[in-house]
Amino acid sequence: MGGSALMATGLIIGSGEVSLPGGFERIGGLDTPYGPASDGFFKGQVRGHPLVVSYRHGEPRRFAPHAINYRANLWLLKTLGAERLIAVYAVGGIDGALRPGDLAAPHQIIDYTWGREHTFDATGAAHVDFTRPYDDELNSALAAAARQAGVDLVGGGVYGATQGPRLESAAEIDRLDRDGCTVVGMTGMPEAGLARELGLPMASLCIVVNAAAGRGDDPGRIDMAGFERAAERGFAGVMRLLEALLV
Repeated sequence: MGGSALMATGLIIGSGEVSLPGGFERIGGLDTPYGPASDGFFKGQVRGHPLVVSYRHGEPRRFAPHAINYRANLWLLKTLGAERLIAVYAVGGIDGALRPGDLAAPHQIIDYTWGREHTFDATGAAHVDFTRPYDDELNSALAAAARQAGVDLVGGGVYGATQGPRLESAAEIDRLDRDGCTVVGMTGMPEAGLARELGLPMASLCIVVNAAAGRGDDPGRIDMAGFERAAERGFAGVMRLLEALLV
């Protein structure tokens, strides 16, 4: 899956994390059967490989995590030709070994969200197998690309998806830790479940932008100013990894 064929890749990112390379075209006409998608879709190529990019919050940012139309975004990515998905998330580190700027590729997810549209099937009968939410082959390809690019990537772990938009309390992070979560974010679900319904192999690339509440060197506060700096460092590694993957 790493590069034997020119497989179109969908890249899902947040707002403000990255400036795309030159040659990417903004896509209009974002209406879908599930309502309007976030207004931040682009098509282009990296090393000759087609890449469809979605800013999940919109570009500029408009939608909080709980207000994103995930169904429209995922449906449009597939309609635009994406055959596999790499979703980039800004997360808090629960595992003490994860530091701001680190990259991690979780293998599991726990969903703590509520009230979001989780299926394309109006009958509720889309009982897809979600035992392994992320694609093993794509995760292996990402790990190989990271080694090739000299990017440190922590493989494995569990993404805890919380409702947002507020950050978590220290007690909530303690609960997630007891549940086995190693990182926490607000947008991992229902993205992963919807991708599975669409038959799109998906991997998660998490940029650790801060220590989760109650953790880190200063457990009494969250350094909001440090988010952006850590995101920039992490996304530089993401782009190097993607360039190695798309060869």
